[in-house]
Amino acid sequence: MSLLEAIVLGVVQGLTEFLPVSSSGHLALAQHLIPGFDVEGAGVLFDLLLHVATLLAVLIYFRKRLLELAAAVFDSGRGAERRLIVLLAIATLPIVAAGFLLKDPLENVKNYPVAVAALLCVTGLVLFVPGWLKARAEDDHSLRSSVIMGVGQAFALLPGISRSGTTIAAGMLAGVRPSLAAEFSFLLAIPAIGGATVLKMKEISSIPTEALAPYAAGMVAAFLTGLFAIYAVLAVVRRGKFAYFGFYCLALGIGGLIYFSTRAQ
Repeated sequence: MSLLEAIVLGVVQGLTEFLPVSSSGHLALAQHLIPGFDVEGAGVLFDLLLHVATLLAVLIYFRKRLLELAAAVFDSGRGAERRLIVLLAIATLPIVAAGFLLKDPLENVKNYPVAVAALLCVTGLVLFVPGWLKARAEDDHSLRSSVIMGVGQAFALLPGISRSGTTIAAGMLAGVRPSLAAEFSFLLAIPAIGGATVLKMKEISSIPTEALAPYAAGMVAAFLTGLFAIYAVLAVVRRGKFAYFGFYCLALGIGGLIYFSTRAQ
């Protein structure tokens, strides 16, 4: 992988990790378009490192909120923050279960670009659902909404299903105010990505020396564009334009289906 390819993939990851358009789907399709790219080998580890970079973007953006949550662990007077911690923990359980039980089959999906393109179409349709059903927005999270958002995040292990899109849409359908659903979605990414990083520490520690420069460049690109994407998504959600990304996912998914189906023949 060249330095330029790593930066391009980093930008793709950073922009699409928090935009509701599936970063895993974009990365999978982009890697299949790069001649000679080792999707099954270097692709999996590189994807994880890019996710680590976007995780850092979340930590930077929500640093004040995270400090409040950390303080709540030692302060019984912070009831709202303690409740949020519990709800985040509950919402994380579905992806933990899915990751342990279905890890290999889910990771293998990225090797089939036609399937990834089809799942992007599914994401596009999911983004329209809150508007179609005109979900009633409430002020806060509940146990029910947290479980629903957690299940949505578990489905996003499939490349092509947007994690942020699915979780935010699920939260809105469960009655959570869009801005709160978006914040919960981003905070929910922290244990998910952090856990995946811990499980892959052995692979991360064995990165070849010659790959350090492109990997580092890709991570920097992913971090900077990821930080920008968080601001963009929160602004879009507040303006009620969330469903617009559905048109993009459908267009990309249909285009991918046509292109990769034709190429396979």
